[in-house]
Amino acid sequence: MRQRGRKSAASLEVVSSNVAPIERPPAPDDLTDEQAEVWQKITSRMPADWFPAETWPLLAMYCRHVVAARRVAQLIEQAEESPDTEVETLDRLYKMQERESRAMSSLATRMRLTQQSTYDKSRRKPIQVRKPWVG
Repeated sequence: MRQRGRKSAASLEVVSSNVAPIERPPAPDDLTDEQAEVWQKITSRMPADWFPAETWPLLAMYCRHVVAARRVAQLIEQAEESPDTEVETLDRLYKMQERESRAMSSLATRMRLTQQSTYDKSRRKPIQVRKPWVG
């Protein structure tokens, strides 16, 4: 039989034992080891329920773009160190880097991984200090 009336504060603080813990999503099998490492770092950094199943394909693509951006950065570094590198080659590599950066930025913002998407402007206000010499 249920108790009538409002619940006491003490009864509201009791944790129910029938709540299942939320598991972090495992990395998909089609990711490489390096991509799976990025997946694991991201999912362990965010709250356990941050990535519902419908966002997993976006997160997988984000991990692929992170690794691809690293590879492009390595190619750029090698090309910049080589005296024989042509301007067209560097230009093509820079365009590849920009394309990866844009894809990463778009996916990260959609999954609310960036500071921009998690920053609450209404909560962060500058401290107003009253100056004693102002009336």
